[in-house]
Amino acid sequence: MRKIIATLLVAALTASVMLPAVAAPTQVSTRIKDVAKVQGVRGNQLVGYGLIVGLAGTGDSDKSTFTVQSITNMLKSFGVMISTSQLKPKNVAAVMVTANLPPFAKPGDAIDITVSSMGDAKSLAGGTLLQTPLRAANGQVYAVGQGPVSTGGFVVGAGGSSQQKNFPTAGNVPNGALVEREVPMNFTDRDKGRITLSLSQPDFTTANRISEAIDQRFGQITVAKDPGTVVVSVPYNYNDNLVGFVASIEELAVTPDTIAKVVINERTGTVVIGSNVTIDQVAVAQGGLTVKIGQTTDVSQPPPFSRGNTVVTTNTTVQAKEEPAGLITLPASASVGDVVAALNAVGATPRDVISILQAIKAAGALHADLQIM
Repeated sequence: MRKIIATLLVAALTASVMLPAVAAPTQVSTRIKDVAKVQGVRGNQLVGYGLIVGLAGTGDSDKSTFTVQSITNMLKSFGVMISTSQLKPKNVAAVMVTANLPPFAKPGDAIDITVSSMGDAKSLAGGTLLQTPLRAANGQVYAVGQGPVSTGGFVVGAGGSSQQKNFPTAGNVPNGALVEREVPMNFTDRDKGRITLSLSQPDFTTANRISEAIDQRFGQITVAKDPGTVVVSVPYNYNDNLVGFVASIEELAVTPDTIAKVVINERTGTVVIGSNVTIDQVAVAQGGLTVKIGQTTDVSQPPPFSRGNTVVTTNTTVQAKEEPAGLITLPASASVGDVVAALNAVGATPRDVISILQAIKAAGALHADLQIM
């Protein structure tokens, strides 16, 4: 009996040595603040309509009636009365002004704004945005923008040729808007004394790990409500120091978990393969078939005094050549390194890799979410 057990142990050890080792995917820890945010802390979008002046004849034409009307209304506010038929707005352009009001922005803070042409202006380069109120979705003004426009592009035209870089009909004004009103931020439930964390990528495992990391640091104060939400009760000793409490949570390290995914961009030939991608045993063949068709023209000349006609004939030749296909077998549960090495071994180009991965997914051997952009 002992001999049989010893023999089985030796066989098991030998088999374990002969089996190829599959390296586990490397997991990287990150801060909670990089994978989650506090609910209630958010920015607000602002939009406004304005005029850019000082353009070198590249503004809207008189066909843009809204530009002409806007100029007339603006001049009227300054006490200048003029008819719309007298305006030639070549140096003025009507634009939409957009901005993102960051959370906790205070009155007097400066924020960046973006201007985009609405009419038929050729370029906004060298122009200056006049004072433009910026409103939120509730219709209230939260900032006012004004300043010189930077397009970051150019347009050159000479001798019938032209060159354009970037988009001269859109630009930005760095620090071009002043915040006039603060948006109140309520990121705590003061009645229940808790805050809520929202995950950037909802995931059951990641939410549970965040909850465990916070509990290890502060005790049992969290509840993972769902894959995208973790509710945290504020400890009594942090009631007067919520900023310090949130900062202590954000600096905790967790290891986020993600689903296996392969992202493909067919336009650029880009393939990004996640570390958790595995495949079943599958054989991949990659090769090409080249067919060449050629034509030659022959002239058939009749013998002398035969009263025959000269005939032109066309001879067609067909040559087919098949490149030797590279055939490789991918082992079961191959890692991402095995997949990449195997596809490189068959000489696959990025376009070929896309087709191969789609075929492997269709065969049911690729265990990952295949996302095509």
